Amino acid sequence: MTSPASAPPQAAAAAGASGIPNLKDRIPKLEPRRRRAEPSSSLPVPETPALPPRPDTASLAFKVPSRRILSPKDHALFLASSTHQLILAFVFGLAESVVDTPISAVKDTDLSEPVKTILKILDDAEVLCKDSPPDDQGGSRFGNKTFRTFLDKVKQRSPKWHSSLGLPESATPEVSIYLNQSFGNRTRIDYGSGHELNFLMWLLCLYQLSILDKSDFRALVLRVFVRYLDVMRLVQSTYYLEPAGSHGVWGLDDYQFLPFLFGASQLLHHPFITPRAIHQELTLEEFGHDYMYLGQVAFVNSTKTVKGLRWHSPMLDDISSARNWGKIEGGMRRTFVADVLSKLPVMQHFLFGSLIPAAEGMSEQEPNGITNEEEEEEGGGEIDVFDDKEGVRHVHQQNVGWGDCCGIKVPSSIAAAEEMKKRGAGQSLRRIPFD
Repeated sequence: MTSPASAPPQAAAAAGASGIPNLKDRIPKLEPRRRRAEPSSSLPVPETPALPPRPDTASLAFKVPSRRILSPKDHALFLASSTHQLILAFVFGLAESVVDTPISAVKDTDLSEPVKTILKILDDAEVLCKDSPPDDQGGSRFGNKTFRTFLDKVKQRSPKWHSSLGLPESATPEVSIYLNQSFGNRTRIDYGSGHELNFLMWLLCLYQLSILDKSDFRALVLRVFVRYLDVMRLVQSTYYLEPAGSHGVWGLDDYQFLPFLFGASQLLHHPFITPRAIHQELTLEEFGHDYMYLGQVAFVNSTKTVKGLRWHSPMLDDISSARNWGKIEGGMRRTFVADVLSKLPVMQHFLFGSLIPAAEGMSEQEPNGITNEEEEEEGGGEIDVFDDKEGVRHVHQQNVGWGDCCGIKVPSSIAAAEEMKKRGAGQSLRRIPFD
C-alpha cells in the first residue's frame, strides 16, 4: 500500500489523523458500456406495390412451369418485369395483413372454405410423412433417402388435393408443381428458402385463379403458413433435410426466411415485446406460439448443438440490437428483395408458367437442354448459360464443384440435434467457452 508520505497531496491530507489514505481520486472512473450500434442500411425500405388485376383464365394457356432464369441477362429481365412486382405485391401484402396481429386472433369461424381445404391438404401431407418412416442410417447426419418416398406420395396425392380445391383439371399440372416443390428437393434431399417461396407461389397461383381472395390474406399467413411451418419442421426432423444453400438467405437462417418477415410485421407496434426479447427464454416460451418471429427463434435454438444466438446465429443476434420492430421489418423487406429475388443462385430454380409468367426475352429451359430439377443427377448445382464471342451457346452445369447455389454438402443441424436426443443428450446443449 502507498504510504501517506508518498501519496498525492490531497490523498495525504485526507489520510490525516487516521493514517488511511483516501483513494477516491486515484480509482479510475467507471463509464457505462457503449450500446452496440444497431444494423443500418442506406437502401430505402421497399414499398408494397398494388396487386395487379387477376388474369382472365379463359385466355390463359396453362403449361407446366419451367426454369427461365438461366443467365444474368435473364435475371435482369426478371427484376425489371411485372412478375417481379406481382411477387412483391403478394408477399408484402401478406405481411401487411398481419401487422400487430397474433396467431390466435384468427378463429376457425374466420376461415373461408378454400382455406379450410388447404389446411386439410397440409394435414394430409403430415400423415404421409408419418406413414413414411426414415430408414436407419447408422447415425449419419446427411439426408435420409426415404424422403424421396414421401415426395413420391405427395406427387401422387396432388391431383386429388387440387381437385378438392375446385381447380380446373387443365390448370392442375401447372399449379401442383409449386406445392410439390415446396417440400424440398428430391434429388439433393435438401430444403431452403427457395422451397419456402414455392409454397407462397402456390398460394399466389390460387389467388390468380380466384380461388383465394384478399380477404383470406390474414388467414393464409397466420393459419396456413404457420401450419406449413409445422409440417416442414416434422419433415426436416424426420428426414434430416440438408440446408439448400450453405448461407441460408445469406446468414439469417439455414432453412426459412418468411417467418421473420411476417413475424416482424406481427410485432410491429407491440407494447412490451422488444427485439432484444429473443434472448429471453421465458418470452420465447410464453409468446412463441402466437408470434412467428419468436417461434422461429425458439425452433432455431432447439436445432443447435451449442447454446447462444451469438454463436450459432450471429445475424439474428445482431438484428436484436435494433431499436424497434419497424427497423427489423424494413430490414426483412430489403433482405427479401436483395437476398432472395435478387440473388441469381436462388432464382435460377424459380419456375415460371402462365399464372406467374416469365418476361419476354428470357431463355427457354428445353431448347438449352436444361433438365427439370427432379431429373438432375445428384450434385447438380448451378447452371450457367452464355454465348461466347463467336455467338455459340454454352450450357454448363456444375457437378462436384458445388457453387453458391447448393454449396458444399452440409450436414443438417437438425440432424445433429436429433442424433443428440437419440443419445439422451438433447436437453443439455454444449456451451461455448466463456459464454
